[in-house]
Amino acid sequence: MKKIMVLLLVAIGFTVSLQAQTDAKAKSILTQVSKKYRAYDIVKTEFVFSLDNQQAKIKETQQGTLYVKANANKYKVVMKDQELISDGKSQWTYLKEDREVQVTDVDNSSDAINPAKIFTLYEQGFKYLYTGESKIGGKVYQMIDLSPVDTKRSYFKIRLSIDKNAKQIASAVIFEKSGNKYTYEIKSFVPNVKIAESAFSFDTKKYPGVEVVDLR
Repeated sequence: MKKIMVLLLVAIGFTVSLQAQTDAKAKSILTQVSKKYRAYDIVKTEFVFSLDNQQAKIKETQQGTLYVKANANKYKVVMKDQELISDGKSQWTYLKEDREVQVTDVDNSSDAINPAKIFTLYEQGFKYLYTGESKIGGKVYQMIDLSPVDTKRSYFKIRLSIDKNAKQIASAVIFEKSGNKYTYEIKSFVPNVKIAESAFSFDTKKYPGVEVVDLR
């Protein structure tokens, strides 16, 4: 399960279908989503993250909480077995069971996918295609498929489900050529929450006995 969040955070490379074209309706929807999201300071979301591969008979699911600074590359993800924290320059991956924290540089390239970009990942490096609406539980969702421009990406498609009325991303599904499907489903979205700036860095004093592995 540790690999699930790691795969979300890095640029996973693969063959890409470039059939999707950037269309005006998709661009209009995504522009509205970006405008609303960037008006916030810190956003808190409760999410369910899952890995599904029917051929390999793999089904893993984990819940978590994400805090992200909307206009900065800062985030904190709290899950059952790990925490991911970034101040925009460094990333700390705290593996709770191993009592170990791994420190790496943040990949700020346009190709990298990390929690801070989950609501704006479509802004660079993608073609996008509006595929229609879906009604679930009384809500209407607009569906948009993203195709990476870089054909070396390890995912060939990301499918966004956008709450039409709220103008917020409700889910993102990452499709891999290997058959792996990673789903990031947002259960709650709370804008402008109050959280200390120190939450976006790892304080070893608060984690006594944890081994620090600096991979920078």
